[in-house]
Amino acid sequence: MTSKIIFISTSVLLGIFALATLFGDNLRRLNGMSADALAGDDHVSQRKTFRNFGMSNTYDDAPPAPSPQGNTHVQAQPNARVDARHDALSTFAIDVDTASYTLARATLNQGALPVASGVRVEEWVNAFRYELPQPKDAPFSVSMEGGRSPFTAGRHVLKVSLKGREVANEDRLPAHLVFLVDTSGSMSGPDRIGLAKESLRLLVESLNARDTVALVTYAGSVSDVLPPTPANQRERIFAAIDSLGAGGGTAMGSGLELAYRHAVRGVSSGSVARVIVLSDGDANIGDTGADPMLEKVRAYVREGVTLTTVGFGMGNYRDALMEKLADSGNGQSVYIDSRDEARRVFQREVAGTLETIARDVKVQVEFDTRAVKTYRLIGYENRAVADADFRNDEVDGGEIGAGHSVTALYELELKPGAEGSLATVRVRGQRPRGSGAFETAQQVTAAQVDRPLAQSSTELRFAAAVAGAADLLRGNGHASGFTLEHAISLADDATNGRPERREFVNLMRKAAGLNRPRSVSYTQAY
Repeated sequence: MTSKIIFISTSVLLGIFALATLFGDNLRRLNGMSADALAGDDHVSQRKTFRNFGMSNTYDDAPPAPSPQGNTHVQAQPNARVDARHDALSTFAIDVDTASYTLARATLNQGALPVASGVRVEEWVNAFRYELPQPKDAPFSVSMEGGRSPFTAGRHVLKVSLKGREVANEDRLPAHLVFLVDTSGSMSGPDRIGLAKESLRLLVESLNARDTVALVTYAGSVSDVLPPTPANQRERIFAAIDSLGAGGGTAMGSGLELAYRHAVRGVSSGSVARVIVLSDGDANIGDTGADPMLEKVRAYVREGVTLTTVGFGMGNYRDALMEKLADSGNGQSVYIDSRDEARRVFQREVAGTLETIARDVKVQVEFDTRAVKTYRLIGYENRAVADADFRNDEVDGGEIGAGHSVTALYELELKPGAEGSLATVRVRGQRPRGSGAFETAQQVTAAQVDRPLAQSSTELRFAAAVAGAADLLRGNGHASGFTLEHAISLADDATNGRPERREFVNLMRKAAGLNRPRSVSYTQAY
């Protein structure tokens, strides 16, 4: 039987910290309240509940299991192979988070393997930039290529890419930012509060006079450190940042509510309002779980305030909490392990960090059962959306910032002699300021994947190497016979001299030396 792997690289529109600004009169009518009311001291009535990503019947979750960071949450099992005759549709929300890869990098640099439950394939793949065609007169471009699979003999890979349009920092909308900084005792240390303060300074240096900054802290209690201040008043802002220390308990929920209350005052059709949380995710006073915290602020989210979570520290870092807060807050979760990473997120890619170009973006792949026998989506387990909800714009999708990309991978088994159309890839989302939904559709053909992988681009080969390595390190046996050594060899030949790709190769060499995942006999397919 001929088999193939489809690589969906949704290099979706621009943005590390997706700003899904759902504001305006329509949303105020939906919520039955105004931004002014939300910013007041009265209890906020919440008339619309969050929708979690719907799980279709092709995705299975394991029972809740404690994570090594101290979280207890449902750990998603890797997606199973699906018979296309029984379910030809695969639907998921895009994801521009990168925290999983950066946290794994920090762990490997300390001489340990990343925790398997914290390895999310999509976040590893999306941590890297790929050469993709720029969009023309549209929020993003869609492009595809494929080749024979490096994972399993007889299968193939296909990369489908969405590339978001670039927005120069000087051309982005004004941003009204509220920094919410965890100053509890668990944040003590240069890799926590010290690096958080450095990160904030780097971000402030990237802002302009149209932007504003406010600073709220939480430990045993919540404090207003700096009221909304024009970003060009840097000395005043830097002095507030420099005054931060760490000590006491962690009232994260109360801090989050106050930060949102400040941020909602900046909601308008011509600007961005965002809360940026800097924390190790620890919470031990008041509401300590994501759901109770989000229950208090969901009306602010509907009004248009977006959320970015920025993680620091090792050991007790609560990755799952930070990811869930960002996903439900229409934003992005990142992890900062060095000043270089802070510079990448807050300076080199600041426009993408601050400006969302599309919100609630979903991908749906409809497989042609005349050509495709089975498929498996590699990653995106906790981003699954019910097939019927693809065009339901009330169901959450993912947010994309300026210039960013998203990549997803499928493993396909094709029927003998398959030719012509393999699948239709549809992408649906909403423009950030309530101007309506958009949808694109593009065909994937057998001719696009029927070639040796060596004849495919280095972008496809490197993405395949990253996905394969992540799949192995999370303990997935579907990567049959594919080893870290194979991933290293494949990636090493596709670095194109880029430092971040060379770093990945070196990290995987460290991982291979720490543990050799079990594999069955393997026939090189490319």
